[in-house]
Amino acid sequence: AGKTTFLKLLDGLVKPDEGAVTYSFNTKTALVLHHTPMIKASTRTNMGIVRDADASITAEDIDHVIAQVGLNELASNPAHKLSAGERQKLCLGRAILQKPNLVLLDEPTANLDPNATEQVEDLIRQFHQQGADVIFSSHQLAQVQRLADHIIFIDQGEIKEKGPVGPFFSNPQTQAAKRYLHQELLSE
Repeated sequence: AGKTTFLKLLDGLVKPDEGAVTYSFNTKTALVLHHTPMIKASTRTNMGIVRDADASITAEDIDHVIAQVGLNELASNPAHKLSAGERQKLCLGRAILQKPNLVLLDEPTANLDPNATEQVEDLIRQFHQQGADVIFSSHQLAQVQRLADHIIFIDQGEIKEKGPVGPFFSNPQTQAAKRYLHQELLSE
């Protein structure tokens, strides 16, 4: 549908073929992609990679965020051997260290078990509580209803519908959204 490309456009990682991406506020973004590779080093070292972009991040900051995301026990373990949920928490920890005002998340709980999903959703809520806006992509309708205030429905590379979450689910305006919701709700 173009969800990952949309997030990369918002982050500036990809430039649009035509048009421009502009904001009505100054942005400091943090992008967490679905598959983020880890270097063959400890969890702590992988977390600290963000210091390359922001030298003001201290070792104490890193230790604090490692505890915040629940990776204290695994701080010395090789990051490339972490579970999918643990890796996602590490990536969210990197985002926390960047102190963004716009967090972009690509399928943040894909392939995670229910416990890891709940932990990641709690971290997503913390971004919002700390004043950051969060834009995330998800196929999980229940998760969208739990976490989102507004929705952008993308179908075949085009924004087909946008607005508050409640009306989208109760009364979708486009055939594409109606079809998607009908198919997804039948398969759940």
